[in-house]
Amino acid sequence: MLKSLNTAATGMQAQQTNMDVIANNLANVSTTGFKKSRAEFEDLMYQTSKEPGAASGLNAVSPTGVQTGLGVRTGAVQKDFEIGSIKSTKNPLDLAIEGPGFFPVQLPDGQVGYTRDGSFKKGPDGRVVDRNGNALQPEITIPPNAAGIEISPTGQVSVAVAGAIQPQNVGQIELVNFVNPAGLKALGKNVFAPTGASGLPQQGAPGQANFGAIAQGELESSNVNIVDEMVNMITAQRAYETNSKVIQASDQMLQYMNNLR
Repeated sequence: MLKSLNTAATGMQAQQTNMDVIANNLANVSTTGFKKSRAEFEDLMYQTSKEPGAASGLNAVSPTGVQTGLGVRTGAVQKDFEIGSIKSTKNPLDLAIEGPGFFPVQLPDGQVGYTRDGSFKKGPDGRVVDRNGNALQPEITIPPNAAGIEISPTGQVSVAVAGAIQPQNVGQIELVNFVNPAGLKALGKNVFAPTGASGLPQQGAPGQANFGAIAQGELESSNVNIVDEMVNMITAQRAYETNSKVIQASDQMLQYMNNLR
C-alpha cells in the first residue's frame, strides 16, 4: 500500500488544526487583552532504507541515505504575547499595562489566575473585580462615598472623598510576570494559569523593571492582525487542498495497479 495515503492524511489533519487556531484568532479579534496563537508542526519518524554514510563499495560510502518521511503532526500551539494596541475608554477602572505583566485575580476555586484584560468593575461590596466577579489581588475596596478614582502609572489607587482635602489612598495594584509567558495555560475568560513551563509568578509594582506601567482609562486590544490571519487562512486552505490531491493521485495509482493484467 502506498505510504502517501497516510502521509497526506496527516497533512490534512495538521491543516485542520491550523485552521482551528486561525479561526479562534479571528473570532477573538475584538476580545480585550486577547493573545493570538500560532500552530507549529514537526515531521514524523522516517523509514530508513539506507543509512547515510553506509558503505557503498571498497573504501567508499554513500553521501546520502534513503529516508522516507511518514508525515507531520502538531508540535505546539504557542501564544504570542506581543502587546496589543491601546484604546481609550475614559472609564476610571479600565486599566491597560504598557509593557509586560499580568493582573492577578482570585478565581472561584481559590486559585489565582492572571489576565491582561484590565476592564475592571466595582462589585456590590466595593471591591475591584473583573467582569466575571473575580477580585483583583491584592484586594482593593472603593469606599461608597468615593467621588472619583485616580490610579497612578505605578499602581497607587486614590479616591476623592467628600469633605476630605487630600485624596485617600485605598490600595496598591501589583503586577505579576513569568519567565516564559508562552508556557501559561489558557483557562478561557481571558485568564491564564501558571504551569511548570511558565515558571513561578514574579510579583512587582507597575513601572519597575520587567513590569509595565498602568494606563488608567484605557484598555489593551487584541493583538490579532486580520490581514495576517487571512493570509494564513489562505495558505492553510491551499495546503489542505494539495494534500487532498495527493490522496486522489495515490488512489489513482492504486487503481492502475489493480487493473494490471
